[in-house]
Amino acid sequence: MKRLLLLFTFFLGMTSVHAQETLEELKAIQGSKKDSIAAIQKRVKAIQTKIDALPGWKKGAFGTIGGSISSFKNWYAQGTPNNNSGNIGFTVNAFANLNKEAFFWRNSANINLSWVKLDDKDDPTDSDSFREATDVFNITSLYGHKLSDKFAISGLAEYRTTILNNFNDPGYLDLGVGVTWTPIKDLVVVMHPGNYNFVFSKEDTVFESSLGAKILIDYTRQINAISFKTNLSMFQSYESSNLSNWTWTNSFGYTLWKMIGVGFDFGLRNNKQEALNYALAQTPPTATSFEDVDNDLQSYWMFGLNYKF
Repeated sequence: MKRLLLLFTFFLGMTSVHAQETLEELKAIQGSKKDSIAAIQKRVKAIQTKIDALPGWKKGAFGTIGGSISSFKNWYAQGTPNNNSGNIGFTVNAFANLNKEAFFWRNSANINLSWVKLDDKDDPTDSDSFREATDVFNITSLYGHKLSDKFAISGLAEYRTTILNNFNDPGYLDLGVGVTWTPIKDLVVVMHPGNYNFVFSKEDTVFESSLGAKILIDYTRQINAISFKTNLSMFQSYESSNLSNWTWTNSFGYTLWKMIGVGFDFGLRNNKQEALNYALAQTPPTATSFEDVDNDLQSYWMFGLNYKF
C-alpha cells in the first residue's frame, strides 16, 4: 500500500511539472506570436500612411445619434406631475477632400438637428408634438493653389443657416480670398483678409452684410477607433464689431463594436445680430439696440450613440 501511495505521489508530481513546463512553453510561444502581430500591424500602418499621402480624393463621415423618452404620472415632486417627454437628435460630419501636386480642394458639411417635446397632460392647450431644439447646417468649400507644402493662395466659400425652421433667415455666406496654412497633417488654418459676409434675412433693420477678415481653423482626424473634428469659424467686420461673429463646433466619436460606438458633440457661438433679433422679438422687447442687448454666449451639447461611415 505504501508503494502504491509513493507511486501515485510521484506520478502527480511529474504531471504537475510537465503541466508547468507546458504552460511556460505556451506562454513563450504566445509572446512570440504577439511580437509578430505587433510587427505586422506596424507594417500595415506604414503602408496605410503611404496610401493616405497619395494624391486623390479622400472621403469620410461619422455622426452621433442621441435620444430619450419618459413618462410621469402623479409625480408631485416636480412642477409638471403628469407629462410625457422626449428628445432625439443627430449630428453628421462629412468631408470630401481632393489633394493634387499643385492644388487642393477641401469640402466639408456639418449637420446638427434635434427635437424635444414636453406634453403637460394637465394643460389641454399644451402641445404634444416634438419641437425643433438644435438646428445647425454648415457647408464649406476651400480651394488652394499650393505655393509650398504648407502654404497656398486660397479661396473660401462657407454657408451657414438653419433648415428645420427659418431657413436662410438668417443665412450667412462668406466669400473671400487669402492664404491657407497646413502646418501638420489634417490641420487647416485659413486666413482671408479680403472676405465679404453676406447676411440673408427678412429683418433688414438688424442684420447687415459687411466686409471683413475671415479666419477658419479645422482639424479632422480618424485614429483607429477614435474620430474627431473641431472647427472654428470667425468673421471680424471692418465696419463694426456688432457685425462680427464666431462659431466653434466639436465632434468626438469612439467606436466600440464594428462601426457603432459613443459620441459627444458640443458647440459655442457668439453673434450679436442674432442676440438683438431675438431680444426685439420678445413681448415686451428685452433690448432696443446693439448698445443695450445682452449678447450671451450660445451653446449646445449632445451625447449618444455614434456611427462611423
